[in-house]
Amino acid sequence: MKIEGSYNIAAPRPLVYEILRDPKALQECIPGCQELTLQEDGRYLARMQVGIAAVKGSFSGHVQIADEKPPTSYRLRIEGSGGPGFAKGEALVNLVDVETGTRIEVDGDGQVGGMIAAVGQRVLLPAARSLMNQFFGCMQTKIEAAARG
Repeated sequence: MKIEGSYNIAAPRPLVYEILRDPKALQECIPGCQELTLQEDGRYLARMQVGIAAVKGSFSGHVQIADEKPPTSYRLRIEGSGGPGFAKGEALVNLVDVETGTRIEVDGDGQVGGMIAAVGQRVLLPAARSLMNQFFGCMQTKIEAAARG
């Protein structure tokens, strides 16, 4: 499943990059995130409660930020499983200077299995986009508030 998005934030790129990597901001903005704990290997252990259509449940897994090029880009790797199935994916996150601040460009690819996959592509892709929009909407609020001081 391919997912892409673009988000404009009225803040300088270094600040956007810093807050996108902040564990507290991540935990507060990832929809359904109940816990996000940094592990010794540099990955974050995540526990989430997520629902897509009629399929709802708890997931645990890992989030990893890799291939960092501060404050320009990084690769986000996610894998998790739970009662409703599994999900894993990877996204390239690019930050680009624009006249009004910073544009975040996300280009990702993911796979799901189990009951989650049973809801079908028609429901799954819009749900994934909605979760991504919720995350970046929350981050936009946090980042722009920090930029205003």
